[in-house]
Amino acid sequence: MSYIQAENLIKQYGTGEAAVTAVDGMSFRIKMGEFVAVMGESGSGKSTLLTMMGAMNTPTSGEYSVDGLGVYELGQDQRADFRREFLGFVFQSFHLVTYLTILENVMLPLVTVKTNGRTKRAMAEDALSRVGLDGKAHRLPGQTSGGEQERVAIARAIVNEPPILLADEPSGNLDTKTSREVMDLIRSLNEDGMTIVM
Repeated sequence: MSYIQAENLIKQYGTGEAAVTAVDGMSFRIKMGEFVAVMGESGSGKSTLLTMMGAMNTPTSGEYSVDGLGVYELGQDQRADFRREFLGFVFQSFHLVTYLTILENVMLPLVTVKTNGRTKRAMAEDALSRVGLDGKAHRLPGQTSGGEQERVAIARAIVNEPPILLADEPSGNLDTKTSREVMDLIRSLNEDGMTIVM
């Protein structure tokens, strides 16, 4: 059985003659531990598809399941639980909070985790170490390079140790050398067993 499965996913915005179909009948199956790249020209619906896979954007029709769980059959609270348990999401724009330190940014997904502050801090420090940012935990995002900010975004996405990482053009705003480094990092996460959809 496939780990991630979509059947005829459709997403439309608007109604009637003004309706725009962003995703039109997408079906696929992804095995646990696979690295899948979704490719297409700008405006072809890649980001819309990823937000549907991330339970952030309800499809107009179709079915989507992860590990046998029908994601869009869940209520809003259960979808939030699903995101926390299964997903890390890396956005094309880093979406870091400028007035929080790098460590505090990485700790944000742990706000709802029921454990003590010391454990949360250790989890965030471990995630930063995994992305090669030891010793930079107390800097603000503005004191780091674009590549380092992308690494912070990846650390924030993996701090809960999710089985799935959804990455929306993670190297889109970076130079060639830094893009290669970020891609090497994502590949290493996949080699460690994480399912990647990019």
